[in-house]
Amino acid sequence: MLLQLVEPDQTPFPHESDKPRAIGIDLGTTHSLVAVSRQGKPGVLCDESDSALLPSIVFREDHQITVGEEAREKGFAQPERMMSSFKRAMGQSHSAERAPHDERGSGLDIAPVEASAEILKALKRRAEKHLGYGVSQAVITVPAYFNDAARTATRDAARLAGLEVLRLVNEPTAAALAYGLEHGAQGIYAVYDLGGGTFDLSLLNLEGEVFKVLATAGDTRLGGDDMDYALLAALSGSRSCLPSEKRLALIQARQIKEYLTDHEEWSGVIRWGNDFIKGRMTRVDFECVISPLVDKTLKICKQAIRDAQIRLDQIKGIVLVGGATRVPLVFQKVRQFFGQEPLTNINPDEVVALGAALQAEALTQGSTRLLLDVTPLSLGLEIYGGLVEKIIPRNSPIPASHSQDFTTFQDNQTAMSLHIVQGERELVQDCRSLANFTLRSIPSQRAGTARVRVTFTIDADGILTVSACEQATGLQQSIEVKPGYGLTEDDLLNMLKAGHFHAHADIEERLLREARTEAEHFIHTVEEALKCDSGELLEKEERSEINLILNELRDSLQTSRREEILGKINQLKKVTAKEFRKSERI
Repeated sequence: MLLQLVEPDQTPFPHESDKPRAIGIDLGTTHSLVAVSRQGKPGVLCDESDSALLPSIVFREDHQITVGEEAREKGFAQPERMMSSFKRAMGQSHSAERAPHDERGSGLDIAPVEASAEILKALKRRAEKHLGYGVSQAVITVPAYFNDAARTATRDAARLAGLEVLRLVNEPTAAALAYGLEHGAQGIYAVYDLGGGTFDLSLLNLEGEVFKVLATAGDTRLGGDDMDYALLAALSGSRSCLPSEKRLALIQARQIKEYLTDHEEWSGVIRWGNDFIKGRMTRVDFECVISPLVDKTLKICKQAIRDAQIRLDQIKGIVLVGGATRVPLVFQKVRQFFGQEPLTNINPDEVVALGAALQAEALTQGSTRLLLDVTPLSLGLEIYGGLVEKIIPRNSPIPASHSQDFTTFQDNQTAMSLHIVQGERELVQDCRSLANFTLRSIPSQRAGTARVRVTFTIDADGILTVSACEQATGLQQSIEVKPGYGLTEDDLLNMLKAGHFHAHADIEERLLREARTEAEHFIHTVEEALKCDSGELLEKEERSEINLILNELRDSLQTSRREEILGKINQLKKVTAKEFRKSERI
C-alpha cells in the first residue's frame, strides 16, 4: 500500500487535475484574504494563527517591510512608519500616491501600488504554503466603483507581486457568485457591501449559472474607516495631533467599534500621541454617531433600485458583505429598509474571496458559469457644440463593444479629433476627460460625406479601448484608456449626484446647443448654395428675403430661446426650398 505524505498546513490534492491553478484574492481596505476552490468548493486559507484575515497594513523600517498583524504591532510603537487604508488612493496621481491628503494615509515614501503589492505577496506566499506548489495566477476583486486608473493600478500591484491577473471582478459580483452557487439562489438579489473604505449596492439577477448585474451604485469614500473616524472624533473632542498619531488612534477606534458589536458599553483609554485619553462609549452613543453614515448607504440603495427599474418586493434576498455589516445598527437599518432579514449564512468577511476563488477555478478549469458585470459610469465622445454623445451608457453589461458612425462638420476636413469622456452629464465641461487622439488623412470631401466608425470596447476587467476607422479607406487609429491619474473618491460620488440633480437642466441645455448646431450647419449650407449657380439665378427680392431670414437666424443664436431658433430654421428651410426649386426649374 502507498501512502501520500503531506506536510503540515498543506492540503492534499490526490488528482493533478483537481489542483487549483489560480487563487482568488479579496484585496481589502482593512483586511485582505486569499481563497482557493476545488470542484466548485471554495475555502479561505489561514495563517499560522488560524486567521483568514490579513490586516492591510504595511510597516517599513530602513529597507525592511513587514505586513499584516506584525506591521500593526510595530506601528503602535512607530506609527509614522505604518501605512494603512492605502486602497483609497489606488490609481491617483504619482504625487497623490506619495503623499495622500487623507489623514488615514501615510507619509511613508511608498505608493499605494507598492503597498498593495506587499499585501499580495504575503497572500501569494500563504497560498503556496498551503498548496505545496507555486502560484502565478489570480482573480482579484475590486470595488464596483473603481475607475480605469484604480483597476490598472491593481493590475500593476499584482504584477509587482509576481501574479498574472486573470480577471478583476467587482466585489459585490464575487459575493453573489459565492452565495448563488453555495445555496442555489435564483432571482433578484441585493448585495450590500460595506467594507473598510467603500460602499456598493449591487442588484443581480441569478438565472441558472448566469449572473447578470442589473444596476450598481456606491460611494468610494464611505465605509468602516469613516465609522472609526466618527467614533474617534466623539472620544477626542477638539484635541489635535500629528497624522501619524491619529492613524494609531484610528486603529484603536476600530477595536472599540468591534468591541461594541458584542457588548453594550466600552470604557478605557486611547493612546493619543504621548498622552492617553480616558473615555466611555455605549453602543447607543456609538449608533447615534454613525447613524448618518448608515443612512447615506440607504440613499444609495434607493438609487440602485431606481436604476434597475425594479420594486423592493421583487428582491428575494439581501447578501451582506464586508466587516462593517457586523455593526448591529447596519443590520437593523438594512432589515428595515428592505423589509426582510438579511442573509447571514456566509461569513461577510470571507464571501468576496470565496467568489473570487470560484471565478479563478472557472477560468482555469473550465466552467459554464457566466458573469455579466456592468460599467458604473457612462462613456462617450465630445461632439460639436461641447455635447457628450454617450456610446456605452451607465450600467451596461460588460464585456461590451458598441459602435457609432460620425461624420465631418467642415468641407475638406481631413482630420477628426476624438475626445473620450466619462460621466452622466450632457455637457463635456461637466464630465471627466479620459483621453484624446486624432484620426488623420481622412479624404478631402464635402462636410457630412465621410463616415468614421468609432468603437468603444470594455473588457472583462473594465478597461476601455477606443478605435476610429474611416470607412472608405480603412484608415484606423485606436487608444487604450489608462489615465495617469484617477478620480478622488469625492469626485466620483459628486459626478453621480450631479448627474441626477442637474438632469433636467442638462437636457434643456443639450437641446439648446443641438438647435444652435443645426442652425449653424444650415446657415453654412445655404451660404454655400447662394455662392453657386442657384444663388445667381434668384431674383433680387428672393435673395433679399433669404438674407433677411439668415440674419434673423444668426441673431437668434445669441439668445437662449430654443423654440425661436427652431422656428427660424423651419422658416429658412421653407423659403430656400421654394426659391431653390424655382431656380432649378429655370
